[in-house]
Amino acid sequence: MPRLPSMNPRSQHTDLPGEAAATLLPIARAAIATHLGKSHAADESAPWLRQQGASLVTLKLDKKLRGCIGSLRAHRPLIDDVKVNARAAAFKDPRFKPLTAVEYDNIEIEISLLSALSTLQFTDESSALAQLTPHVHGVIFHYGHHRSTYLPQVWENFSDPYMFLATLKQKAGLPPNFWDASVTIQTYTVTKLRESR
Repeated sequence: MPRLPSMNPRSQHTDLPGEAAATLLPIARAAIATHLGKSHAADESAPWLRQQGASLVTLKLDKKLRGCIGSLRAHRPLIDDVKVNARAAAFKDPRFKPLTAVEYDNIEIEISLLSALSTLQFTDESSALAQLTPHVHGVIFHYGHHRSTYLPQVWENFSDPYMFLATLKQKAGLPPNFWDASVTIQTYTVTKLRESR
């Protein structure tokens, strides 16, 4: 089924090539297709694909989440990161059964390319919340072995930063009102690349 790639210009990074969506989305789809014994054309020749990058790959089926796996730090070439995360989102997300060949034809792929992480400096939860920009910041919450993250897109589900952070704590396995002086919070921005019919 034909799809046209789209890019969210609000979060576009200035160093991202204009052809990023048209290049990376087919690469992600091809990585999934190969695992299913299918084929999908993808051009892997662009030199910038070999630069290190961090990505999260999200799959949606009938507009519902069907898998999401990614990297929070750049530690390998972007092309490899996208391929690995695309396959993991399709077949290794523990919340879902592995993607089937029938589902493959109907999924929509979204790739979020992450900026470098920025660690917030704060004295308490209120001062941390004051530094979060809704719809712009992705957030990583970290306390001991508890860790969770929300992409900037998740802000669409919350009316205020307090609730955003409260549910992020719950995602990490902590009470929504939890706070401790050793909590660390990091933020990032994303460039969102998305297939669209």
